[in-house]
Amino acid sequence: MKIVRGASANWKGAGKTGVGKISTQSTTLDNAQLSFNTRFADGVGTNPEELVGAALAGCITMKMSFVLNAAGFTADNIDTTAKVTLDTDLGKISIINVEITASVPEISEEEFQKAAIETKDNCMISQLYSCEIVVNASLV
Repeated sequence: MKIVRGASANWKGAGKTGVGKISTQSTTLDNAQLSFNTRFADGVGTNPEELVGAALAGCITMKMSFVLNAAGFTADNIDTTAKVTLDTDLGKISIINVEITASVPEISEEEFQKAAIETKDNCMISQLYSCEIVVNASLV
């Protein structure tokens, strides 16, 4: 089975002074503001790096649930954050730091850490990136 999901973007004007909009097929983002300030400063709107972080956090959270289930565990809760570092000197994303915090009954710390590594290595979204992805997983 192949699933196709899409997004679109539009830009008007120069790089620093122009404005853009970004939308997703699901309309969760529907003409969300995109601009120089939303990417390189603290402007209102979104940016590609934030969306990369959201995609990775969502994928890792869901994948962690599946990995835990395959090992015989069910999480009560999994929270994931992904912080994407854009190195403007290099012109690329240099690292993504991922924090996973989960409550998983009856799992050992060793089993949990093993599941976190398997999750990072096999998440469909993390496989897209060539930058370093660092995962810090905490069992609560």
